[in-house]
Amino acid sequence: MRKKNGFLLFLTAFIWGTAFVAQSVGMDHLGPFGFNGIRSLIGGAALLPCIWILGRTDREHRRKEDRKTLLAGGISCGLALFAASSLQQIGIQYTTAGKAGFITAFYIVLVPVAGIFLGKKTGWKVWTAVAMALAGLYFLCITESFRIGKGDVFVFAGAVIFAVHILVIDYFAPRTDGVKMSCIQFFVAGILSLFPMAATETTTLEGVWLSMGPLLYAGVLSCGVAYTLQIIGQKNMNPTIASLILSLESCISVLAGWVILGERLSVREGAGCVLMFGAIILAQLPGKKE
Repeated sequence: MRKKNGFLLFLTAFIWGTAFVAQSVGMDHLGPFGFNGIRSLIGGAALLPCIWILGRTDREHRRKEDRKTLLAGGISCGLALFAASSLQQIGIQYTTAGKAGFITAFYIVLVPVAGIFLGKKTGWKVWTAVAMALAGLYFLCITESFRIGKGDVFVFAGAVIFAVHILVIDYFAPRTDGVKMSCIQFFVAGILSLFPMAATETTTLEGVWLSMGPLLYAGVLSCGVAYTLQIIGQKNMNPTIASLILSLESCISVLAGWVILGERLSVREGAGCVLMFGAIILAQLPGKKE
């Protein structure tokens, strides 16, 4: 079960990493709130047929379902996802992408720290893996002198809420249907994104049409598939290890840019990828007590 969950989370990170290419292209014609809002709604809509099919084939589970827990989990995840994504997007306007990526990756440290207060035990191997992952992300993302600015504060606040998002999923995933909860979270995040989109951006049908390819990729795969795999993969999984696997998104995004967009992978970035993969392997090694 643990290996299966780890594979699902790695697949999630792979889809998220490659989706950066789609997001980069899609932002040529849409604003950040418009792109995030529309792709979230597409992701939620893409899950409706899956929910209908699973509902017909799993009637026993449907009878045992707690709708209050489902709604609480979906709304909580949606609020956290909207808030984290929005803060991150605001911060990126005032800081570099490299610094934003590194600061956002602090959620892999914030998750185990928060877990201590929630009564979760974290061994020395996981903490060592966290340190290795941070070093890898530093080599991957930091390309200039590190200074704290207004944008960095916003991005760090987003990282805090991303950590909350992971912990919220860790709480609700074993208690409710992961696909339905994922569907609800996307509709919540998508609807909430439409308000700042209407207030601060100009969104046209032409812009939506020109961005349809990236929107479908980011909506159906990055949202509808990947976030659902995250919820399913985090069931009975240590949230610290889960966050480490998900942080491979940074490595994969660099590799996807290199392969698809022709961006060069420097020796420094390659060393960061090696450290990240080493951290994941260390975190997944079984201890004395399984």
